[in-house]
Amino acid sequence: MTSELTKGRRTLVLAVVALALMMVVSAVSGLNVALPDLSAATGASQTQVIWIVDAYTLVFVGFLLPAGAVGDRYGRKGTLVAGLTVFGAAAAAALFVSSPGTLIALRGVMGLGAAAVMPTTLSIITTSFPPAERGRAVGVWVGVAGGGAVLGLLASGTLLEFFAWNSFFALNVVLAVVALIGTLLVIPTSRDADAPRLDPLGGLLSLLAAVGIVFGIVEGPDRGWGDTLTVAGFVVGALALAAFVGWELRRAEPLLDVRLFRLKGFGAGSGVITIQFFGSFGLFFIILQYLQYVANLSPFRAAIALLPLPMFLVPTARNAPKAAARLGANRVLPLGLVLSASGLAVMTTLGTHLVYWHLAVGLALFGAGMGLAGTPATTAIVSSLPAAKQGVGSAMNDLSRELGSALGIAVLGSTLSATYRSHVAAATTGLPPRAATGAQSSIAFVKNASGRLAQYGPKGRHLLDSAQSSFVDAAHAAFLTAIVVLLAGAVFAAIRAPHKGEGAVAAAETSGAGTPAEVA
Repeated sequence: MTSELTKGRRTLVLAVVALALMMVVSAVSGLNVALPDLSAATGASQTQVIWIVDAYTLVFVGFLLPAGAVGDRYGRKGTLVAGLTVFGAAAAAALFVSSPGTLIALRGVMGLGAAAVMPTTLSIITTSFPPAERGRAVGVWVGVAGGGAVLGLLASGTLLEFFAWNSFFALNVVLAVVALIGTLLVIPTSRDADAPRLDPLGGLLSLLAAVGIVFGIVEGPDRGWGDTLTVAGFVVGALALAAFVGWELRRAEPLLDVRLFRLKGFGAGSGVITIQFFGSFGLFFIILQYLQYVANLSPFRAAIALLPLPMFLVPTARNAPKAAARLGANRVLPLGLVLSASGLAVMTTLGTHLVYWHLAVGLALFGAGMGLAGTPATTAIVSSLPAAKQGVGSAMNDLSRELGSALGIAVLGSTLSATYRSHVAAATTGLPPRAATGAQSSIAFVKNASGRLAQYGPKGRHLLDSAQSSFVDAAHAAFLTAIVVLLAGAVFAAIRAPHKGEGAVAAAETSGAGTPAEVA
């Protein structure tokens, strides 16, 4: 395949898949800018807001592995076209609805389309670029995956300066249409002649595992951790995960051979990416609400405030492969995670009055850490597998990202909600039950109803100050949770990631577990 494409054609291929990837990534990050306006317009609760974000990611996670297998077996270009079409159609429908429940459903359909897009983009890169150029192409892919999230925030913020919250979905439609045209004109047709059979049961079990566990995490703070539905979510998720592992171990052609995690590059790369995106998308979810609800910035100014992150992430991601080759992934990956953790530590100094340089320094450190760890982790995954398994490697890379994103928003969002609710409760004592319940459910309620709350006397008039202070405390608690996870990931990477000279591309075709010599 690589010999059939000229260098100019490969450049165009990279541009198209980067655009498609930006569409997918910005569909999560860009929505965060619109959340305050969306909450006010639809009356969505804090829990519904989390689901509007996570419905996309959960369906995305559940179908990533099957979509990667479909692309390998039936053709990557066709799979990309189908994904872009489904994504764009669902985004177009979302332009005309305002019910939280309907938005959650449409976001799930968008996630289905995105699941067909994201693994296919990386698989197209790994099959279209020769080994000498692949590292740089993957670096561009990682830079777009990280920096594109903030660029999506900026584009959404610009739209929201002039249009309503649903203009965010118009951006999704435009990106989908342009990427679809580029795909039809530029992307070559490719598939694996010996691709394994599809595994519908494995795909269903992986979806149930992701939905069950994240459902419990999201609903726990609202319903209670001992609530029947919360417990049922965890139980269903755990049982489905165990069944998935058992089923995949017995299959001759598994959807995801879990024995691949014995490979240093595959296991360490997947773990690092999951942890990295746990922190990054949890950060986006929280910091954009802070900037708009507490610092009182407009959507556009809030997006502009995040620019230090891509300014440090993109150049670091492009040069990270050289650092990993010189020092070894076991040193570079932990350093990246520690840098990201230090960025969050700086952001725990943010208060009810924004001191921007604190935020800028925190974002710069976090972005540098993402860039330093992201490219070597992605390269470690795809280079640990032979060419016939690149679809699985690409899908696992994307699964790690989206699973980390979903868990980050769920865990850190739930920490935010629970801490905010407990801190603001005292300030709502004596208010009418409806006002007290609304204030405890979301800072958005307090922000949007501050005029009506003033009728309840001094406590009502000062409730916004209390809510903002409670939100800041809750954000700090969420950041500290993320710091612990990132530092634990750094220890894991230092122990498990390939050393200098290890983790070379597995060129030989393998059988069974597909285990090359890199197995520890």
